[in-house]
Amino acid sequence: MPKQVSNVASDDYLTAIYRLDHDEGQDVIAVRLADRLEITPPSVAGMLKRLLRDHLVTLDGKKIIRLTPEGLRRAEQMVRRHRLAECLITDVLKVPWWQAYEEAHLLEHGLSDVTEPSLFETLGRPERSPFGYPIPGHGAPPKLTMITLTDIQEGEQVTIDRVFEEDEQLLKFFDEEGIRPGVTVRLEAVAPYRGTVTAQIAGRSIVMGTQVASRIWVNRSK
Repeated sequence: MPKQVSNVASDDYLTAIYRLDHDEGQDVIAVRLADRLEITPPSVAGMLKRLLRDHLVTLDGKKIIRLTPEGLRRAEQMVRRHRLAECLITDVLKVPWWQAYEEAHLLEHGLSDVTEPSLFETLGRPERSPFGYPIPGHGAPPKLTMITLTDIQEGEQVTIDRVFEEDEQLLKFFDEEGIRPGVTVRLEAVAPYRGTVTAQIAGRSIVMGTQVASRIWVNRSK
């Protein structure tokens, strides 16, 4: 059995840790990892023992999980393959944008050290995924903005950097409303007691919950 297939379970954990830490700026703890992977805490505890044994993660006194250099290498390899697969699915196969994450998850473990470089070249050496995330492999990972649509002031205009990609129904909403990386947004109103924000995109006002808005990372205008 090919190596990239035999490590599916551990690779999924490593990439989830990478996404929570690097992409979202969150401290990775077991309960948060269980929630992201939609599995039970005992299952996470069992896999963490295995990852600790294999020197892929460390666990500090506050129970925060971090990737070791080898764990980071493995995680970046899988994240790279996943995001290249997303580019293939949207740019070449023309699968709807909002379906790309789930479909890429099925393909990522099938890419090998042989096919991955060829795919990268065929796609024109992309640096970002369709959802705005950097594709590892271009040197040191860039420092990402952790500012979300919930962090800005009324009247402020920003540009969408990336959107949360792991919820297909949320992506469908983003797609329908034109909420994509590179799009300019102006925050019209914040209604904290209603738990909503109103954003203007392309001349249209879009009302969304603050939980949804917190899944949209933005860059402030310079």
